[in-house]
Amino acid sequence: MSTQFVAVLMGSDSDLPVMQATLNVLKSFEIKYEVKVTSAHRTPAATHAYVTDAESRGCAVFICAAGLAAHLAGAVAGITTHPVIGVPIDAGPLQGMDALLSTVQMPGGVPVASVAIGSAGAKNAGYLAAQMLAIGNPEMAAKVKAERAANAASIIAKDEALQAKLKAL
Repeated sequence: MSTQFVAVLMGSDSDLPVMQATLNVLKSFEIKYEVKVTSAHRTPAATHAYVTDAESRGCAVFICAAGLAAHLAGAVAGITTHPVIGVPIDAGPLQGMDALLSTVQMPGGVPVASVAIGSAGAKNAGYLAAQMLAIGNPEMAAKVKAERAANAASIIAKDEALQAKLKAL
């Protein structure tokens, strides 16, 4: 039984509705996870302590969501050498564009994998974490492949239904 888990960190509890998409994906793959509200700016010592402790307990991937300045993913990447996925939250007057730019503009040698702004990005963060965990884990790799095949089958079925409707017109 694996002790690996994914840490899902949010800059604010208001990010949870968006990040629920991440949690849903992790649940669907039966990936253990922890969720924490922590801030790169307001609680930097607590953020550092959590990341260090999580690493020692088996955290394999960190997913960090933040809006506006969105420094959480970068701050976490500066602490760990484990993969960090940044989810820009679609908040504030710039609707997440500022968060996106903050998330992707990392100095060389301290990478953050960034996904799209908002819910689509949150969902993809869960999938990306599953793919990362699938490296060297044949059981997880099979789950990821099966999920991709199910998605493809769903699209094919939708197209077949559409084609049938169009022929009936």
